[in-house]
Amino acid sequence: MTDVNTAPSDSRLNRAAGATANYVDERTSIGAFVKFMARKLFPDHWSFMLGEIALYSFVVLLLSGVILTAFFVPSMDLVHYEGDFPQLQGTEMSRAFESTVHMSFEVPGGLLMRQIHHWAALIFTASIVTHMARIFFTGAFRKPRELNWLVGFTLMILSLAAGFTGYSLPDDVLSGNGLRIIDGVIKSIPVLGTYISYGLFGGEFPGEVLIPRMFTAHILLIPGLILGLIALHLFLIFLHKHTQYPGGGRTDKNVVGLPLFPVYTAKAGGFFFVVFGVITLLSATIQINPVWNYGPYDPSPVSAGTQPDWYMLFIDGGLRIMPGMFEVVIGGYTLALNVLIPAVILPGVFFGVLALYPWIEGWATGDRGEKHVLDRPRNAPTRTALGVAIITFYVVLVLEGSNDIVATLFRLSINDLTIMFRIVVMVLPILAFIVTKRIAIGLQRKDRELVLHGHETGRIVRFDNGEYIEVHEPLTEQERWVRVSYHNLKPRELAPELNDRGVRRKGYRWDRFKAAWSRFYFEDRVEPVTPAEFKAAQDHHAHQVERMAASAKTDEPTAAEH
Repeated sequence: MTDVNTAPSDSRLNRAAGATANYVDERTSIGAFVKFMARKLFPDHWSFMLGEIALYSFVVLLLSGVILTAFFVPSMDLVHYEGDFPQLQGTEMSRAFESTVHMSFEVPGGLLMRQIHHWAALIFTASIVTHMARIFFTGAFRKPRELNWLVGFTLMILSLAAGFTGYSLPDDVLSGNGLRIIDGVIKSIPVLGTYISYGLFGGEFPGEVLIPRMFTAHILLIPGLILGLIALHLFLIFLHKHTQYPGGGRTDKNVVGLPLFPVYTAKAGGFFFVVFGVITLLSATIQINPVWNYGPYDPSPVSAGTQPDWYMLFIDGGLRIMPGMFEVVIGGYTLALNVLIPAVILPGVFFGVLALYPWIEGWATGDRGEKHVLDRPRNAPTRTALGVAIITFYVVLVLEGSNDIVATLFRLSINDLTIMFRIVVMVLPILAFIVTKRIAIGLQRKDRELVLHGHETGRIVRFDNGEYIEVHEPLTEQERWVRVSYHNLKPRELAPELNDRGVRRKGYRWDRFKAAWSRFYFEDRVEPVTPAEFKAAQDHHAHQVERMAASAKTDEPTAAEH
């Protein structure tokens, strides 16, 4: 009786749901979009989650930022603190600092929200940088993804801007000193520096308008740009085939993976809560940015042992490592090269080359085809070596940015330490480049040996004639595919300097430069195993197997296996 009564109700519900879906589809054509999304395939590899960590960290930033905005007062008006934190009672401070302390000690859950927001910002930037490193080392930026690399690069720059503006809002001693450094960096720019500083601070540093302006940029301008670029980034990912690591059956014309619905949708939902949980755990157990220990901003004290967040530390290191003697006076105007070079020119060149790198490498290769299968880093030794050299250079600057802490921790002279870092910052990246490239080429040779001869088993066989051989286990098809299916890029060939009539070709110097640049990338390489070489190796192994089988049939004591 229950089934009879339930059936019509279920039928009406199904008809209503179907009619609603049909109504929406006829007016929006969303059915085709859902069908396309459901069929979209994604390769399954852990490294693809790095971008998801950045996305989910940004969601946590937005959620926690909404709560913080309700209590933060972006004002530089001076007041005397009368809150619950006794050590600051009666201290003169800005409304921005007062609201930050109030939020930390008097708002329920306020300190946890502050720390969630700060930790999420650090993880957001770290995951973007790590994600870009993965893309760089695997060559995922190649055609047709050059524009998406530029979008991701811009997101990284915006994450730095978001972190710096948020870090400066509390108006404490630490953030104030950081702003003072930025003011000095801006003023080192010839001609325009003073005007930019006056416009930014509304007069002489620190002015009275900087915090409100940074607050507006931090909660409106920068997040809006990040949201727009994330949408564009995801659109371009869906527009192109997803990149995939080399393996059996994976080519530049297909994608081997699992569908977006329901597999990756369920994974993404669960992974979001994992990221949220890790950020919350860090925030609840590890203190970060205790502004009440630093006190409100005062230009007179400068705390020892303080550094900016890690993503800005390389600029501080560059300023510390640069000798102070590099100042040039031209017509009564002082050009502060000791600030301009490490804090403006060096980051500008670095970020400029990084943004344009897909076109730089594409110009060196001359390859115009689409690339959807990723490189193994060993198969692009020059690119891999460049990446390691850049990371090494960055790490040295970060260590120099903490030279006072390093000197105190290891009981070293800070002057001797700075001199050492001035040498190391020039030498170590070059050594890292050379060593990394040699290791990558060595790994290529190892892959070639594995394809031709197989895995070593440690099993030694002696034939009747006294010859010893080691038995090798052939690679599986999957292992062999990974080691042979990569692009064998060769240096550009330089045409003769003189043409058929003995006249020097037009543009020969430029062609020679392009050829030299191409040789830098592709001259040192190991040729992949060709089908003819593989067949010859297989025939040789087959001959050895036949000899082993023939030797095993004899009962002579001279045939032995160890």
